[in-house]
Amino acid sequence: MDEGTNIVMVNSAGQVLLYLRDDKPEIRFPGTWCLPGGYLEDGERPHDCIRREIEEEMGVVLAPRDVRPLCSERRSYGVEHTFWTQVDLDLDRVVLTEGQRLRWFTRAEIAAHELGYEDNVILAEFFERRDRDGLTA
Repeated sequence: MDEGTNIVMVNSAGQVLLYLRDDKPEIRFPGTWCLPGGYLEDGERPHDCIRREIEEEMGVVLAPRDVRPLCSERRSYGVEHTFWTQVDLDLDRVVLTEGQRLRWFTRAEIAAHELGYEDNVILAEFFERRDRDGLTA
């Protein structure tokens, strides 16, 4: 079974960073907005994986202490370890090596889009937990 990671990256305005996947028929959810993430390599810990993936795909280095666990769940496509962080990125300065583009989405915009994987469920859970528990940086 596949094991992967993703991350909810939230800016100071409360928007969530999503990326538009490449439009290649051989990948899952081509041309779909999703949370950034990727699959674990052999022997890799989920926390290390998500930081590696963000650095490889966006050139953004996330400090270990800033990447917080949100949940680990068995999903329809495998086991997903979800993290979250608060970060303000100038998207004009981010150079993607995978995917078509990045965009900040509001909570309402997320609810109005059908995201890839089970990201709508993940983000609904994130917002619910943030509303209930505060989830502060």
